[in-house]
Amino acid sequence: MGEVRAEILSTGRAYPEGIMTNADLEKLVETSDEWITSRTGIKERHRAAEGEYTSLFAVAAARQAIERARIDPIDIGLVICATVTPDQILPSTACLIQAELGCNKAAAFDIAAACSGFLYGLTLANQMIRSGLTRYALVIGAEILSRYVDFTDRSTCVLFGDGAGAAVLGPTDEDRGILATRIYSDGRFAEQLYSPGGGTRIPPTAETLSGGLHYFKMKGNELFKVAVRSMADVSLEVLNEAGYKPDDVKLFIPHQANQRITEAVASRLNVDDSIVYSNIAYHGNTSSASIPIALDECIEKGKVQEGDLVLLASFGGGVTWGGVLLKW
Repeated sequence: MGEVRAEILSTGRAYPEGIMTNADLEKLVETSDEWITSRTGIKERHRAAEGEYTSLFAVAAARQAIERARIDPIDIGLVICATVTPDQILPSTACLIQAELGCNKAAAFDIAAACSGFLYGLTLANQMIRSGLTRYALVIGAEILSRYVDFTDRSTCVLFGDGAGAAVLGPTDEDRGILATRIYSDGRFAEQLYSPGGGTRIPPTAETLSGGLHYFKMKGNELFKVAVRSMADVSLEVLNEAGYKPDDVKLFIPHQANQRITEAVASRLNVDDSIVYSNIAYHGNTSSASIPIALDECIEKGKVQEGDLVLLASFGGGVTWGGVLLKW
């Protein structure tokens, strides 16, 4: 028997039925399918309908993952929801999810680490399982970003989509599971991607809402360089820690922020395009949900096999970034 590690037992995903295409956006803001596609790689994104909310999709994705793991929800000791678009300020969205799923013995809390939230969650769940504090953990990334998008700002409104992805983790003493994780942040870059209004610094009022201060603001050109460097560096760090090289990776799933960022990170790591997974064309940037949605798609499509080395890397507002290396 080897050391105990956490492994991903199962995954699930869910997203709204509503779809907003680039053609739809052409009717709202001065843009075009060619402009959006050439700069981002995005063709369409899921958009929640009125009355739909974050935990609705988080619960659906989590329920799918739990059923696939063939475990009883009551045996889950930890529920983490990574989101920057919670159902409400209090209680946490994770607590609402826990109640819906019947994980009544679980500690439940949210993580607000933007697009890196799912990897932050994996890192925490991994340590809880390794230490023996919990046996099974549920980690969810879920967002309804369309609620915070300014549809008069073409630099941001074309990017973001809605959805949720989930993973159930459990212990293993075999040669698989999470081999290495690293998470980082640098608040000095906070205003490169942020939502200024709605908190205690600028409380929500009729004036702040009409002024759009709750919408996302982004400095895309500056963010691009920091994102590429950070994701490449953290990827090499987790590979080195586990004693592997980029050539050993069988599947690389970066955060789906922008196709040009994905290509730049892959080039910097010198990995073959064939191992890099991208679904941004059909989902857009779903923040913390992007990596678990992509991972679930890869499993469904047979793109990951037992023994494969899988690399996950993320970058998001905060700024935050992280890397996780798995042996499947």
